[in-house]
Amino acid sequence: MSGPAPFDRSLLRLRRDRAAGRIDAHDFLIREAVKDSLERAAFTTRSFDRALAIGGAGLTGEEMAAGPMADRIGWLAEMDLSPRMAMRTNSPAFAANEESLPLAEDSLDLVLAPLGLHWINDLPGALIQIRRALKPDGLFIGSMFAAGTLAELRECLTEAELEITGGAAARIAPFADVRDAGGLLQRAGFAMPVSDLDRRRVVYRDPARLFHDLRGMGETASLSDRAPALKRSVFARALALYAERYAEEDGRLPATFVIANISGWAPAPDQPRPKAPGSATVRLADALGAEEMTVDEKASPHTPTKGRKP
Repeated sequence: MSGPAPFDRSLLRLRRDRAAGRIDAHDFLIREAVKDSLERAAFTTRSFDRALAIGGAGLTGEEMAAGPMADRIGWLAEMDLSPRMAMRTNSPAFAANEESLPLAEDSLDLVLAPLGLHWINDLPGALIQIRRALKPDGLFIGSMFAAGTLAELRECLTEAELEITGGAAARIAPFADVRDAGGLLQRAGFAMPVSDLDRRRVVYRDPARLFHDLRGMGETASLSDRAPALKRSVFARALALYAERYAEEDGRLPATFVIANISGWAPAPDQPRPKAPGSATVRLADALGAEEMTVDEKASPHTPTKGRKP
């Protein structure tokens, strides 16, 4: 990785340590990400002898025991940058740096990283380490907050600070644009990469609850180039802009979380190979029973959203 590291990993570890004792009241997004990663693993119909969960706030073992993977994962360990967060689980656990993973090569059949990737400074390097730790035909499933997360808050904070002080500092982490997540996985050596986006819309009666959730998850910005404390006048103006632009009819405020899901397999000799371009004998539209349209004719995509009422 070239250039200065955007994230202060020591500060992140401290904030996650502090959040570990109260995260149960704020872990709804993390828990959903853990469930989703296990569901994706279950969809493969495979069993996995040795698995590791990176991140997930110590929830992976609990959710695994309650779901379809309970009898399909032989041994699970959980890892977190924060020692206190790692120790929340009843599974074997340890604290380690995701950027320097203490994993033996070809030692794991499954690695899950539910919301465990977006604070990594060198994501390509971490993915390479994960791929090396997987046995041939081992599976990796990860997720992270992506570009568009907290877009409403970012817009209002930036505009309020510009309006009052004449300048704006970074207040929210620069979440990655993962439109080329498949290419990122390929460069890390994964086979059959898959990526998709999940948009979650959470509504709050009180904007202070949004900040409580972020702190409670250990997800407040841990930037290397930290901004000075936000002035109260700027904060008040940002909340006013938020309400003016985004409040629903009942006064509640929405917050958008964009979650990028990525997965790939460690290469193995007997894996399926993609067919060469142009070798298909059936049109995709015919196979799906759909009408073929040009790009200009396609309607704008609509993504269902999920709400939470604190």
